[in-house]
Amino acid sequence: MSPDAAAGCLFCRIARSEEPGALVLGTRAVVAFLDHRPLFPGHCLVIPREHVETLGDLPAGLTAPLWDAVRVLARAVEAALGADGSFVAVNNRVSQSVPHLHVHVVPRRRGDGLRGFFWPRGRYAGPAEMEDVRRRIAAAADGAGPVG
Repeated sequence: MSPDAAAGCLFCRIARSEEPGALVLGTRAVVAFLDHRPLFPGHCLVIPREHVETLGDLPAGLTAPLWDAVRVLARAVEAALGADGSFVAVNNRVSQSVPHLHVHVVPRRRGDGLRGFFWPRGRYAGPAEMEDVRRRIAAAADGAGPVG
């Protein structure tokens, strides 16, 4: 990643305290802050301090720190806000308003009305189509490098 990309990145500037952010958690590798346009109050964004654009670009050494922070925040928003649960999501490129990997942690309540955020669900044409899709994804994952 070029230094220019990180220098111009809003989330990198927040992580370096060059831009204001309502920080809720910070470690050497990760920072979390309130989304300035939340789905619900308490909607947080968890980011690696290092400039990483998508989940696929995340270095293996940052996987545990990022997801450990997401786990902590999911519990924290529920406890702090009396939420019934939480929603955790990542956009890669499409609908990613800032090109810096960020994980949304959103407090949820039964009947909170969050429906439009979800996509219509469909079905496979049959077992053969499902097996073809499964096989293609498994082969691509096998070639993508080590897991764990």
